[in-house]
Amino acid sequence: MNSPLDPVHEARTAVDTPLFASLPGDISASFEFFPPKTEKMEAILWESVQQLKPLNPDFVSVTYGAGGSTRERTHNTVARIIAEAHMPAAAHLTCVDATKAEIREVAEHYWEAGVRHIVALRGDAGEPGAPFVPHPDGYASAADLVAGLKEIADFDISVAAYPETHPDASCPDSDIDNLKRKLDAGATRAISQFFFAPETFFRFQDRLAAKGVTAPVLPGILPVTNVAQARKFAGACGAEIPAWMDGLFEGLDERPAARQLVAATVAAELCRRLYAGGIRQFHFYTLNRADLAYAICHMLGMRPHGDVK
Repeated sequence: MNSPLDPVHEARTAVDTPLFASLPGDISASFEFFPPKTEKMEAILWESVQQLKPLNPDFVSVTYGAGGSTRERTHNTVARIIAEAHMPAAAHLTCVDATKAEIREVAEHYWEAGVRHIVALRGDAGEPGAPFVPHPDGYASAADLVAGLKEIADFDISVAAYPETHPDASCPDSDIDNLKRKLDAGATRAISQFFFAPETFFRFQDRLAAKGVTAPVLPGILPVTNVAQARKFAGACGAEIPAWMDGLFEGLDERPAARQLVAATVAAELCRRLYAGGIRQFHFYTLNRADLAYAICHMLGMRPHGDVK
């Protein structure tokens, strides 16, 4: 009898039977939010946190604006998730426009608030296409930031990975070398930038293995409801938006329910094909909306854990 983990069995199942039939729910998920700018957005975010909590995520993360532009809101959001939702929360932290002393102060405040997990990023200058220029008294790279954070406290640290290569990298190999430096500096795992073809991630895994990278890399999943917005995101991180996606969403601008259904279907199929290739951990870029991420996790077999208040 074939094991459900047998790649041949999984490949046949993905072709010959309903894609989402009888999945055992042997996956885990993490979810990313951005700090709210208004009271209304804060209410939406908090509702999303409450909706996703029953899935018992590995962690949730909260992003951090360029140059620390959302520093206070990020801190408050992460602290509230830990204190009130009792969920493991990670705070993003970047090198942009910050001295080492300023980063130490932020990191120490996080530790005092109960934050034990940081997503350490170099960050971008803020203007599209603008080169990253380190602060003269700051960290020059994400690897340096990771090493610095490890000296401050024993944080669990995640870093970014780019299956389609970061725009600033000279080539795919140099990008992977940079990822290795971040992991060697003390990071536990990497979270990938979003992508839309399973082969993109599997080829990336093969390149990592060839370079001796053994740390876990979580595939980043972006359920797309707005192709124009996704294209803007992709331009900043080197991801490719397939041409067929434009056609799928054409004519749905004034049909939000249909747009949601198409978005969930596309992202869920991507996740199912990743699952067929052995992936069991997923990281969802929620854009502060829980419904799509929850639906996709449900289709992959995840169910609420116990009584969650």
